[in-house]
Amino acid sequence: MKVKLQDHILVPKHEILSEEEARELLETLGVKEEELPKIRVDDPIVKELGAKRGNIIRIIREDELVGVSIAYRLVV
Repeated sequence: MKVKLQDHILVPKHEILSEEEARELLETLGVKEEELPKIRVDDPIVKELGAKRGNIIRIIREDELVGVSIAYRLVV
């Protein structure tokens, strides 16, 4: 039985942005896609999500002290 990475308590939530969400994000941040931090296409979580090169992934981390923080990564 294979365990999903997303189900592990130490792995933050990862989601693939839709094309529209990605476009809005880049416009809001005022950056180009290639300026985002990168995550490799062979990363285990990227594989699990089925993300492809060029997708943007939202990473949602929850912490009791800090609260919620959101990061974005471009799949390369």
